[in-house]
Amino acid sequence: MKKTARLLAATLLGTSMLAGGALPLSAEEMQKIDLTILGVGDIYNFADHRGRGGVARLNAVARAERAAHPNMLYVFDGDMLSPSILSGFDHGQNMIDLTNIVPFDIAVPGNHEFDFGVENFMEKMAASAYPWAAINITNGDGSPVEGLGGVVMRDIEGLKVALIPVAQDTTPEVTSSGDLQFGDTVDSAVAAAKQARADGAEFIIAVVQTDRGNDAELIKSGAFDVIISGDDHSYGTYYDGRTAYVETSIDGKFLSPVDISITIKTRDDGRRKIRWVPSFRFIDTATVEPDPETQAQVDAYQAKLDESLNVALGVTEGPLDSRRNVVRGEESAMGNLIADALRWATGADVAIANGGGIRGDRVYEPGTTLTRRDILTELPFGNATVVTELPGSQILAAIENGVSQVERGSGRFPQVSGMSYVYDPTAEPGARVQSLLIGGEPVDPDKLYTLATNNYILAGGDGYAALGGGRVLVDAANGNLMANDVMNYIEAMGGVTAKVEGRIKAVGE
Repeated sequence: MKKTARLLAATLLGTSMLAGGALPLSAEEMQKIDLTILGVGDIYNFADHRGRGGVARLNAVARAERAAHPNMLYVFDGDMLSPSILSGFDHGQNMIDLTNIVPFDIAVPGNHEFDFGVENFMEKMAASAYPWAAINITNGDGSPVEGLGGVVMRDIEGLKVALIPVAQDTTPEVTSSGDLQFGDTVDSAVAAAKQARADGAEFIIAVVQTDRGNDAELIKSGAFDVIISGDDHSYGTYYDGRTAYVETSIDGKFLSPVDISITIKTRDDGRRKIRWVPSFRFIDTATVEPDPETQAQVDAYQAKLDESLNVALGVTEGPLDSRRNVVRGEESAMGNLIADALRWATGADVAIANGGGIRGDRVYEPGTTLTRRDILTELPFGNATVVTELPGSQILAAIENGVSQVERGSGRFPQVSGMSYVYDPTAEPGARVQSLLIGGEPVDPDKLYTLATNNYILAGGDGYAALGGGRVLVDAANGNLMANDVMNYIEAMGGVTAKVEGRIKAVGE
């Protein structure tokens, strides 16, 4: 009993000594920081669509977020200069002017930033009121691209935050990026994140344009706290307890600000322990009042377009489908219309139109009156119609390329005229085409055929290297605007009779 009393007394004495001023061995200071990240990408159209999206609503959200959240980072993850109707005329200047009203903190160039060439991107970058950056883009000799930044370090209430901007490494395959070199998206991003940690960064944000497959690899790496990604044209959020992720939709239709609640514990030896929790918000921009300053500029652009584009061309007898998943994966009546127009305009034996060049992403019901606006919406890139003469073996190789990534929804999928093909989507790429008929007859590997297409894929875009080396009969400098050929064809035919008729078949259909 006496022993117990002595122990209790000792315990009480120790407690009173601490209360009297003795410090614990591991004293800590606590700091709380609120950080908000708003990401957007794939904003092709300056105007809204049926009251949703568009830059006026986007700018309204960005203004409100900045006003409500002092620690707000506003980031852009690629694709604004193209494609859209107006960008076909001004090469994307309209998007620069509108986004300059509420500037980004950082912008990553997407593949569509190079649709009008490298020089145009450099001009638009210089005209921007915000910085463009990408860690994995260099000149052909490996030197930095003038005006294009890299990792951005921010000090937010003492927290060292690194922004890792990463472009899509497939850009040279799908656009006109000239001699620019693009390092591997995932490897470059992870290496930059590790270096940023070594340089003292305590919170890592990736701003990246890439597909879901690479997004999954970036998440799996564990190198990032937050990933803001574009390119897939879908909306989504994800958190696995380690990495928060946002896929940023298209045209600013749906936005998801991420509120990060950060707690920093600093020990008396200076070491810091950082814990954080994300909160995803969902904003349907149909509920957002447009920013007045931006809307005034949007209305001015719209008035200029309406004057010249609301001109009727002809009525379609049946439905025309230009939805993304259709033109990139199966025969489409819209694809047939475009390919037929190229062959009609040039007199070529066959024609190929890459599905990724068809951008309307809609269904036109029977009886719809097509206008100039509709065709320029479908074909906004400003490509020219070209003609080359090739042996059948190269045309077969081109179709093989076209179906080589169908499971990924690649834009190289070939809509055709003057020929038909059957392919097996489960076979190995390069060995998928089971039959190819030209003019109703099996392709002759040695026979020369004339082929009409656009200047982009004739130059090897979308992986169409097989179209090179032929005798070019009409080059880009002498070809008509592809959209004009389609418009002229509709008027000459007195309307549109295109339909799905068995030009493209997948095994098992």
